[in-house]
Amino acid sequence: MQAKDVMTRNVVTVAPDAPVTQVARMLINRRISAVPVVDAKGRLAGIVSEGDLMRRPDAGTGGGRHGSWWLDLIASSEERMQQFAKAHGQRAGDVMTRKVVTVSERAPLDEIAALLEKHRIKRVPVMRGAKLVGIVSRANLLQGLAARSRARRASAKDPQLRARVLATIRSSGAPSPFIDVVVSGGVAHLWGGAYSEDEKAAIRAAAASTPGIKAVRDNLGLISPNARALMWAE
Repeated sequence: MQAKDVMTRNVVTVAPDAPVTQVARMLINRRISAVPVVDAKGRLAGIVSEGDLMRRPDAGTGGGRHGSWWLDLIASSEERMQQFAKAHGQRAGDVMTRKVVTVSERAPLDEIAALLEKHRIKRVPVMRGAKLVGIVSRANLLQGLAARSRARRASAKDPQLRARVLATIRSSGAPSPFIDVVVSGGVAHLWGGAYSEDEKAAIRAAAASTPGIKAVRDNLGLISPNARALMWAE
């Protein structure tokens, strides 16, 4: 399996001038831990994570930079200015992490797992050249590894089947945006959260009705009404 087989394709992004408060609300509402920052030309400029926001002084978490004094001495003036902007800036472009670890669509899952461990990060953007085409989180990675371990043999048609299943689920009218699918050996593994048992049933039916799908494995959870109200609260 490769990045393209498990990545989330409909990636939520923000512009560099997006207010920090808007970014924080987006992370909560979308139940994600980071959001890529994309410039006006569609190029990946950076990424804003929960950690970037939690380390700010106004987060009330004892934020701010606590590096060694000698590191401050050897840091360039440009680096010090970036650190100040990151701690006090009000826009995504100020607080984002600029040096982003990325992978290509064809990166193997084992390679991605090693990158997440090496850099101690929770997700990695997936690039097609200079274009952002997806993102692989730890959850996506675990879902893919779980599906691969259950499948006797992967099929070359799995990526196409995954795209068809996702399209069929979208056309079914399922309102939850927290649905992901991994296809391995023609078996569709459903992950994420649905708003009701009826929605779960509709998603299962949509996946099962997709031509080429041999079986469906339902790993969907239920999102409580209270959690749903909180996620979409302004």
